[in-house]
Amino acid sequence: MPGTKRYQHVIETPEPGEWEEPDGGLVVLSGGGTSGRMAFLMSVSFNHLMKGLGQKPLYTYLIAGGDRSVVASQERTEDSALHGIDELKKVAAGKKRVIVIGISVGLSAPFVAGQMDYCMDNTAVFLPVLVGFNPVSMARNDPIEDWRSTFRQVAERMQKMQEKQEAFVLNPAIGPEGLSGSSRMKGGSATKILLETLLLAAHKTVDQGVVASQRCLLEILRTFERAHQLTYSQSSKIASLMKQVSTSLEKKGRVYLVGWQTLGIIAVMDGVECIHTFGADFQDVRGFLMGDHNDMFNQKAELTNQGPQFIFSQEDFLTAILPSLVENDTVVFIFTLDDNLTEVQALVERVREKTTNVQALVHGTVGQSLPVPLKRLFPSVISITWPLLFFEYEGSYVQKFQRELSTKWVLNTVSTGAHVLLGKILQNHMLDLRIANSKLFWRALAMLQRFSGQSKARCIESLLQAIHFPQPLSDDVRAAPISHHIQVAHEKEKVIPTALLSLLQRCSITEAKARLAAAPSVCEVIRSVLSGPGQKRTTRALGDPTAHSAVN
Repeated sequence: MPGTKRYQHVIETPEPGEWEEPDGGLVVLSGGGTSGRMAFLMSVSFNHLMKGLGQKPLYTYLIAGGDRSVVASQERTEDSALHGIDELKKVAAGKKRVIVIGISVGLSAPFVAGQMDYCMDNTAVFLPVLVGFNPVSMARNDPIEDWRSTFRQVAERMQKMQEKQEAFVLNPAIGPEGLSGSSRMKGGSATKILLETLLLAAHKTVDQGVVASQRCLLEILRTFERAHQLTYSQSSKIASLMKQVSTSLEKKGRVYLVGWQTLGIIAVMDGVECIHTFGADFQDVRGFLMGDHNDMFNQKAELTNQGPQFIFSQEDFLTAILPSLVENDTVVFIFTLDDNLTEVQALVERVREKTTNVQALVHGTVGQSLPVPLKRLFPSVISITWPLLFFEYEGSYVQKFQRELSTKWVLNTVSTGAHVLLGKILQNHMLDLRIANSKLFWRALAMLQRFSGQSKARCIESLLQAIHFPQPLSDDVRAAPISHHIQVAHEKEKVIPTALLSLLQRCSITEAKARLAAAPSVCEVIRSVLSGPGQKRTTRALGDPTAHSAVN
């Protein structure tokens, strides 16, 4: 984007009255699931930056399913292109110039596709920017139920319009995920690095009136590289925390990630993502946001009195979680040495009355240290000390972004590794995920084909049988739209392992479910069958070109 004529018009040299007027311009960050939560986080950060400079905030976010999707798993909502367009129209009403940054890591979310299409039809107001990490040729090409185009067709149209600088596609290749399709990992991190670098440079451009140089971009990117080095210098302590979390979950305990300020947002995100990624119960791993969040959400009322799945605040932790803590639970405290350490210590002391399984992830800068009385409360502390940054005003934000990314890496490593130890992963595939949207439906089908070696038609039949059990499959059910199957499947556990075991053993769904129920882990029973005599196995996923790429 920097350096292009269109981008200069919108960001670098705004027309008088466009960006200076409070209602003249808007930057919308949008996505579903993890991408929408990342949009929320960055919107909060950059509005805070603008307020600190005495400027009118220009950012807002859209997430499929609304604010409830920030703190709870609602993956089905990203399947509607019309929903995405309706939400965009609401926030953009009356604006003269709107940049819409649609985030879809694997170029697949209909929620984003509809918005990008709508922007291309209305270029007098909208500049669409698509962010993802697959080639456009690998964008999802399945029909979108409520839209006229596939995601790939939308992305191809954007590429053509990019020649006139009326749309942009930012899709650097970052390679496959460590867990196939787990876009919360590399894809989520790359989204944060790319957009925070771009937007920080854009703000510097506006304030100083000069085009951001390549050197400026590289300086910001290198701070993230430094964050990677500092974070993983703590690998042994991160591994110990991973084992502790896995032990708690194995003993039917729960894991609570308690973070201050925006580190609490990272904690909430990590907990929510375990639900659809690993088929976890919403109570298994939960994040909580300590501190004031009144000005963060678009529609805070959506989160009030919505039930136990939607609790995330400091008050929620004190009233709903703290009284019921038990020794098998693990509580991870995540804070910086600039936070209110007296408040942190008081809460740790209360938690330790319930469980000794407390850990800390602490961020500080050179010259700061954790007070001894607080340090003594933790059996182990992951302590990351950051160097002083000699940027101008944006220096404090660069460090804030570093700490957030570092926290994301630690928590992603811990929660992913813990579920791997629990037997949730088969050959880098999330076998026990919940089929919560069309993306995950097609991924489930690809896994069945990969591990069974059987035809697509046979795998679809087995998948539908597992989804609709105990109801027998009728022709009407087989012919129903995918959205109907997803609506049934997202409430059910072990759908994919059940279908796969039925295929491998050539047994009924009833028999497959009984065998899984008796096994210590779903992957253990599948591995046992796969290693048995006479099993035909393939070496690659069939029918899904995105099976090994970042899919979101």
